[in-house]
Amino acid sequence: MKILFIHQNFPGQFPHLSKALVERGHQVLALTDERNQRPSPVETVRYKSPDKVKTDGALGRTYSDFMERAHLAARGARALRDRHGYAPDVILGHSGWGETLLMKEIWPDAKLLVYAELMYRTRGQDVGFDTEFQPTTDEGRFMTVARSAHLIQGIVQADAAIAPTRYQADSFPPELRQKITVIHDGIDTDRVCPNPQASLTLPNGRVLRTGDEVLSYVSRSLEPYRGFHICMRALPSVLAQRPNAQIVLVGAEGVSYGGGPRDADSWKQKMLAELGDKIDANRVHFLGRVAYNDYLSLMQLTRVHCYLTYPFVLSWSLTEALATGGYVVASDTAPVQELIRDGQNGRLVPFFDVPALSAALVKGLAGDPDAPRLKEAARQTILNGYDLQRQSLPKQIEWLESRASMR
Repeated sequence: MKILFIHQNFPGQFPHLSKALVERGHQVLALTDERNQRPSPVETVRYKSPDKVKTDGALGRTYSDFMERAHLAARGARALRDRHGYAPDVILGHSGWGETLLMKEIWPDAKLLVYAELMYRTRGQDVGFDTEFQPTTDEGRFMTVARSAHLIQGIVQADAAIAPTRYQADSFPPELRQKITVIHDGIDTDRVCPNPQASLTLPNGRVLRTGDEVLSYVSRSLEPYRGFHICMRALPSVLAQRPNAQIVLVGAEGVSYGGGPRDADSWKQKMLAELGDKIDANRVHFLGRVAYNDYLSLMQLTRVHCYLTYPFVLSWSLTEALATGGYVVASDTAPVQELIRDGQNGRLVPFFDVPALSAALVKGLAGDPDAPRLKEAARQTILNGYDLQRQSLPKQIEWLESRASMR
């Protein structure tokens, strides 16, 4: 078959699937934003990057932005059709940025499949969850409704959709949920695995190794959506009770979700100002964003990994921490509960309960007697249902190839 992937940051969620489809003999092409510099496992063509759309109303701005991207992606697709005679049998695109919205107008006979990452909702998810930084207002809910329009339209147009977790699939309304198949992106457990020889050199020259008393926290950006403020507030108690502990935090100072603080340049600076000398700079290490191999080494050597999140998209870092056989202390929010059972393969604490988080982290650093059992169960969780080569990828291939023949 001729299969076209569409993703403004390709390969995004599709590096393994796109490569595997080539190996199975399919003709695979990817359409992406011209500014995307990520290496691609397949042949790639690019569409013009959108300019900032000017609209009068704030509520319509998000839809206008995504429809403009849809228009530019469609122009790129039209050039493939008209200049090169290209006609895919299957299109698989991420629905989050609107790129798939006009593809049926270019190729009406192609099967249109979309990656359904999350449906924004005004209640029961991230909106209104953390009122300290996101006070619930009518205007905020209005904006959430407006941000959902292109996601609904994308699923309605699609012949089928895929989502990585049940929580994310269930964020869509029932009438759309029936189109969605749940298959996780997959974790390469041959690479993401326990490694007793793992080590990491900190910027100050200190070398951390497996067995050291290390507490890790990882997020694309250090921000409330991933519980950065809660983790930071738990650290003074951890530092006081565990004088040999080293705290390693990975993530940029910007924001990936939500907004920045109003009274500081970044959430990191805000929390450092709040906590002052309660944070020992000699033992709390901010690494920013790091190379993947360094991140993986940290996951393999850490004694305790802290993962917190609003009810939102689940981070790959959680599944990878579990895959390394990590001792994970996490928030008891719904997306996490899909993977972790408290006392079975990790520890769960209420998201906002700073004393409970501190106590759980201290218990893990001190040497929880249940740690060997929890760590083994953590890795087994990933092997049983999230393993890339043995679970996720075969299911993704079967899903795509079978949907291509749907009537």
